[in-house]
Amino acid sequence: MKKFFIGFALVSLLIAGVLSYFASGDPDGLDKTVEDTGIAEHAQEHPFAGSTFADYALGGDDKFTGLAGVLGVIVVLAVSFSLFWFLRKKSDA
Repeated sequence: MKKFFIGFALVSLLIAGVLSYFASGDPDGLDKTVEDTGIAEHAQEHPFAGSTFADYALGGDDKFTGLAGVLGVIVVLAVSFSLFWFLRKKSDA
């Protein structure tokens, strides 16, 4: 089971760090529909628009997309592991 989680973490980091550079810069289906219907004209910036990880980049620089992905995976894995660790059932050993 431990090998599975280590493998899962490595594959996640590989996808986030390497494959993210090959992602299309074109808008996805939802964004395209919002632009085509004119809804985007009424859009407002969200409160975290100026944050470090905004727009899938580190500090708004597209050169660091992979690094932002890797850091995001690490944060998600750390939070998930912490929650599972705190919420686990303790045995009566």
